[in-house]
Amino acid sequence: MEKNPDVTEILYDEEQIARRVAEIGAEITERYKGEKIILIGILKGACIFMADLARAIDGDVEFDFMAVSSYGTEARSSGVVRIIKDIDRDIAGANVIVVEDIIDSGFTMKFLTKYLKARGPKSVDIAVFLRKNIGQQIPVKPSYVGFECGDEFIVGYGLDYAGRYRNLPYIGVLDRNVYE
Repeated sequence: MEKNPDVTEILYDEEQIARRVAEIGAEITERYKGEKIILIGILKGACIFMADLARAIDGDVEFDFMAVSSYGTEARSSGVVRIIKDIDRDIAGANVIVVEDIIDSGFTMKFLTKYLKARGPKSVDIAVFLRKNIGQQIPVKPSYVGFECGDEFIVGYGLDYAGRYRNLPYIGVLDRNVYE
């Protein structure tokens, strides 16, 4: 696929993404050998990463989804997390991996892990596709990180701006003129 004209730079291409997702899948396979895992995908951004990650895990994997919002229509997080769709299953005693597209402030992920741990799972880990290296983050330690990035506005591979660009097979920096 050709670079979208609204993308100023490709940070991670399809091959790099596929290789890193396979590595994370192998790590999860090794860690949870013989145990069931429930992947909880955070909609909508994590759907592509979660699908690829699930196929890279050799083991018993189940899915559930949550939809949360902390952005609304803005390019920056509001700092207020709203649960729009909760998980459908009981996770008590289960190995849970929260699958997220990106961690920037850490606020949403801290909220979600506390919220899910209150339901009594055996474990709660985080697999995040991208982690932003920015100051003043709430400390969140994902067990699995795909890639690191700066404070640019990132799109592709599930990440969007105003519902667009999720289908790009790479991670790219969105031109500021699009969102400012």
